[in-house]
Amino acid sequence: MLIGEVLNKVAKEKEGKIVASCENNKLTYSELEKKTNQLAKGIINLGINVEDMVSILLPNSIDFLIAYFGIIKSGATMVPINIMYKPPAIEYILNNSETKVLITSRDFLTKVQGCDLEYLKEIIIIEEERVEGCKNLRDFFKGDSSYHKVESLSPDNVAACLYTSGTTGDPKGAMLTHKNLVFDTESSIEHLKVDSTGRYLCVLPMFHAFAETVCMLMPVFLGATIIIMKKFLPEEVLKTIQEKNVTFFSGVPTMYIALLNVRYKEKYDLSHLELCLSGGAAMPVKAMEEFEDTFNVTIVEGDGPTEASPVAYVNPVNGTRKPGSVGIAIPGVKVRIVDENDKEVSRGDIGEIAIYGDNVMKGYFKKNEATSKALQNGWLHTGDMGKMDAEDYIYIVDRKKDMINVGGLNVYPREIEEYLYTNPKIREAAVVAMRDELRGEVPKAFVVLKDDVEATTHEFRRYCIKHFANYKVPKEIEFIEELPKNATGKIDKKLLREI
Repeated sequence: MLIGEVLNKVAKEKEGKIVASCENNKLTYSELEKKTNQLAKGIINLGINVEDMVSILLPNSIDFLIAYFGIIKSGATMVPINIMYKPPAIEYILNNSETKVLITSRDFLTKVQGCDLEYLKEIIIIEEERVEGCKNLRDFFKGDSSYHKVESLSPDNVAACLYTSGTTGDPKGAMLTHKNLVFDTESSIEHLKVDSTGRYLCVLPMFHAFAETVCMLMPVFLGATIIIMKKFLPEEVLKTIQEKNVTFFSGVPTMYIALLNVRYKEKYDLSHLELCLSGGAAMPVKAMEEFEDTFNVTIVEGDGPTEASPVAYVNPVNGTRKPGSVGIAIPGVKVRIVDENDKEVSRGDIGEIAIYGDNVMKGYFKKNEATSKALQNGWLHTGDMGKMDAEDYIYIVDRKKDMINVGGLNVYPREIEEYLYTNPKIREAAVVAMRDELRGEVPKAFVVLKDDVEATTHEFRRYCIKHFANYKVPKEIEFIEELPKNATGKIDKKLLREI
């Protein structure tokens, strides 16, 4: 089935129900269906064919939701762009993807106009004011609003091309088909046991795979309601959950930690909140336990790379949850742990996590070598080092590229970070490799202290020495006011390594 066909079916059933609200703006399913049909026809009339690239450079908004479904319904491939990117990164993605049409805001025009773009033909802005050389999104909302399937479009066509963060070189465009995204969304719904009565908070950036599948596609497929927030402000998030009766919250671990550090957090009533999902990075067990105790709500941890649409494994909602584990494979997905020769390792042994299923990407756009390396016999090699227990629960030990080689001994930063989080003086911690003349690499820890707390590096080194073998103890500990984070809220270890 195509994504557009799913929306068309749900819109007929839910018609007048609110699909999304953002600040004072609301949109019904009927309105979303009509506007996305009109936008799709308008995009086709611009000369856009199946799998031509159309990009979105917008903040979280109802306009993003309309642009997303409108582009995909047209048969084009939707390319979301990180709004925090500077012109060189925007230029790279627009040129590498061969984007022909860009939907954006006046706020980003200066960035775009500073780029040397090879393929871009049209810019569509969401504002009503006229800007020379740009078309207006509102002008597309005219004429026939009925749904017409593009005849040549099939579930195997690419619906979205999502560029990875590029921590090991230029960003790569992961091509996700209609089949990939429909499968991953429906499988996630089955695994998480959610339904149409849910009210989903979308504060994760909508340009990110996590938000697009869990905060957009999942509620739309269900006929539920999305409450969109433009940015993550911890107190505003708690206030919105309370006032909008939010039932489902998705976030990365740093968001949960930030919510825990809100002053007077106990005054907020989150009794409507039924389930929280954490993904995108490792959730410190201590932080998870503290959040659940404070707000009396369950967090299920899961994960999966963008290349897997992105949900691949999640702790079961009703079954056994294992803190520190990202859970079991969602229905229809297979997972194994392999060594450097692609041979499956014994249960409990560490290797690279590999995924097989209809959620696995078609490949990287224009990067055949990288595709061949990532996809081997249909199995996606994730770059995550992990292990699997006897009950098929998966544990991510660390990213392959983050592993620290101390004189031939492997050290996984997450193990050190988890222990640092148990110290009551520490708000946040991150561990990276630093160069060492004798051993090649050694661990270095960056620590953010809680408010009104004093500590010394010597104190924390002693804390680690009690617990770890000497080679795992951070050689340096640096206090920092705030850990650098990317647009999704994940700790940016690439920047930390450069400090």
